Amino acid sequence: MKKLLLKLTKVVPLILLLCFAIGCQKQVEEGITEEQGKAIGDDYERARNEVNLALLDNIYVPDVVVHDCSAPEDIIGLDALKEYYSHTHKAFPDLYATIDEMTVKGDKIIWVWTFTGTNTGLFHTPLGDIPATGKKVQFSGVAIDRVDKGKIVEEWVYFNVLQVLQQLGFTITPPQPPKEKK
Repeated sequence: MKKLLLKLTKVVPLILLLCFAIGCQKQVEEGITEEQGKAIGDDYERARNEVNLALLDNIYVPDVVVHDCSAPEDIIGLDALKEYYSHTHKAFPDLYATIDEMTVKGDKIIWVWTFTGTNTGLFHTPLGDIPATGKKVQFSGVAIDRVDKGKIVEEWVYFNVLQVLQQLGFTITPPQPPKEKK
């Protein structure tokens, strides 16, 4: 009996320690696969290049939140995102989007993309509406998407807005010192 108790005093703490270690491990979240990421990217390109914004229903949840550096505030909801994209297509009817690179990690997709287009329509910007310039633009950026159950739930979009404005003919004028009063 003493031998059994001695063995139990050595084994039971070991078993408890093992159970505790296993229970405290961080649970691995399910991510998305490269194939799922590519399918989302293909639908996005088709939606933008064919101006078929209904395809966005396949890749975004209805209450998606998009943080776009060119928007004055977050775009909340799929309907608001479609309206935002619709304005872009009116300003640049020949808009063409390409996904240059994609990386999938866990529940995130990171895209490097390039847009080209000619500004032949009214362009809505945070600075106000800009009449058509007839000028072509080409710019690249990055989007980081968080995906849940196969659809984008949150997106961060970054690109050089100044580069786009300069291609449309904007210039930067440094501030002038105030004129002295005589």
